[in-house]
Amino acid sequence: MKQRVRAVLLTDHVTMLVINRIRPGIPPYQVLVGGGVEDEDTSHKAALLREIREEIAGEATDLDPFYELTNDRGETEYFYTARISTWNFDDRTGPEFSRDDRGEYLLEEVPLTSDAVGALNLMPPEIKTTILDALEKGTLLTAA
Repeated sequence: MKQRVRAVLLTDHVTMLVINRIRPGIPPYQVLVGGGVEDEDTSHKAALLREIREEIAGEATDLDPFYELTNDRGETEYFYTARISTWNFDDRTGPEFSRDDRGEYLLEEVPLTSDAVGALNLMPPEIKTTILDALEKGTLLTAA
């Protein structure tokens, strides 16, 4: 079964990076940076670092396991927290960005507050709940 990796990318500005997805006929929603683990990836962390380079031309550090779930397609998704201080969304190279049928991808910095995260339509919903719980407990801000 396919495995996926995603990152709660924490910035020096006490924000996190999300990608706004705008697709025809679907209400806008947000996802965390990441994607599928490829055969050539030597580990989940290697896959995530590759995805971060492809999707936002960024380099992350301090990757720590955060949450794991099995999605409705039977895929295991591994979520990590990570620190990121530089990125350039204009230099993204992921194959999904060259397809016209995929809609828009817009990068956004979201304040690490319960109100800001709570206002997101973050997918999958379980990760939004997990991030909100970590904010309430103070454990996510410790990582930031």
